Amino acid sequence: MADVDLRVASAEERGALENLIQLYTHDFSEQWSGTPKGELDEDGRFSPYVLDPYWQDKDHIPLLLRVEGRLAGFALLNRTSHLGDPVDRNMAEFFVARKHRRAGLGKAAVGALFSRYPGLWEIAVARRNVGALAFWRRTILQHPQIRDPEETDVRSTAWNGPVLRFRVASV
Repeated sequence: MADVDLRVASAEERGALENLIQLYTHDFSEQWSGTPKGELDEDGRFSPYVLDPYWQDKDHIPLLLRVEGRLAGFALLNRTSHLGDPVDRNMAEFFVARKHRRAGLGKAAVGALFSRYPGLWEIAVARRNVGALAFWRRTILQHPQIRDPEETDVRSTAWNGPVLRFRVASV
């Protein structure tokens, strides 16, 4: 496994995060097939993701993932619960560039996140995103600090898909 670095993004790195979110949205847009979501704007870009809270609210954490010093992805954490129960961390978004997928980078990055941010977590996965669901189930169950994993199927106007809830024990 290559050298993986996961750091909080600085305000100066916001542009890089915005660019990565375009790639993420492109990948994710297939989940919106048959819906009005995920259309390109007239400038050929997807609608911008609202990032202001990630530099204004201490509960929102923007992280950049690097491999051997090069950008390879990001994670956005907040405290939004899809089940309506308090959480310490919610994985709002997680992205690894295609070049680095299936090589253990995502698992290594998530392991670093869990070690850095113990507490009660939620990860909501869009119903159509079966690949992501398999990744999260496997990654959560294999991590040694995970306690009390639960999965709840949510079908509501606010969310449609499984919500994984678990505790990450401190080391």
